[in-house]
Amino acid sequence: MSEKVALITGITGQDGSYLAEQLLAKGYVVHGLIRRSSTFNTSRIDHLYRDPHDPEARLFLHYGDLTDGSRLVTLLERIAPAEIYHLGAQSHVRVSFDEPEFTGDVTGLGTTRLLEAIRVSEVPARFYQASSSEMFGASPPPQDESTQFYPRSPYAAAKVYAYWMVRNYREAYGLFACNGILFNHESPRRGETFVTRKISMAVAAIATGRQKDLYLGNLDAKRDWGYAPEYTDAMWRMLQADEPTDYVVATGTSYSVGDFVRMAFEHVGLDWEKHVKFDPRYLRPTEVDDLIGDASKAKELLGWQAEVLPPELVRIMVDADIEALG
Repeated sequence: MSEKVALITGITGQDGSYLAEQLLAKGYVVHGLIRRSSTFNTSRIDHLYRDPHDPEARLFLHYGDLTDGSRLVTLLERIAPAEIYHLGAQSHVRVSFDEPEFTGDVTGLGTTRLLEAIRVSEVPARFYQASSSEMFGASPPPQDESTQFYPRSPYAAAKVYAYWMVRNYREAYGLFACNGILFNHESPRRGETFVTRKISMAVAAIATGRQKDLYLGNLDAKRDWGYAPEYTDAMWRMLQADEPTDYVVATGTSYSVGDFVRMAFEHVGLDWEKHVKFDPRYLRPTEVDDLIGDASKAKELLGWQAEVLPPELVRIMVDADIEALG
């Protein structure tokens, strides 16, 4: 492949780091948008980074923010990406209840600013939007591309707005723009405040005698959990298709938070009921009870299908956190 240029917002996150790895392996030059901070937050991509003076460097990072539309325009004009993967957001559902305005500005309007930057700069980039299964909210499972949205959090509402803006720019301006409606996807690089990683880290710590208890909220919520590197591969496939459209990406399975907890403790030979405690602070004001995705369209049009299912995902995450503890 000749060198193709891609831009990733949210490159320092779980998905951004896996996607950057995959694109670099395919021969891309990858540019990433990062926020200016007094502390380094690039740990997930440090192994990919080379000094930009190195003639072999193919990963470049740029300071910018999704709240700054003019910066996005000048950046697109400068790097002229062929593909844009928009993963950046305030992506924590529980936090969105505490910071609804910020979530709407970054997660919702941030997408509009980026779409408008493409339109204004006239850079002919293909655009991927990280939509979320949380948009389905209270709509009963299984959920596919035709399921009605019923958001149950400020995060989900912001994602619904962003979804429709992508559809609007595709239909109004002819942009090659896709919504990837990804159901929950996890990995050892998942943020430590997300429930699956919180569980795997606690199990590793308890199994090695470093911790005694794990505090959680609702154990009954059911989710469709997949493996993040497989889901970033689906993102790439969407932008290689002949026509832009929207896709659900999911495993088609349903496990509760309690199931995840049980499998994680069983993997290290422990009884979860002896270590898990309830804390109401982790409850959401409005809960999403059951998400199960139907990814038939992605299988048919992209040749994509999930291979890693939740039982194996649990083992991958717990083993990685035990290894990280040494």
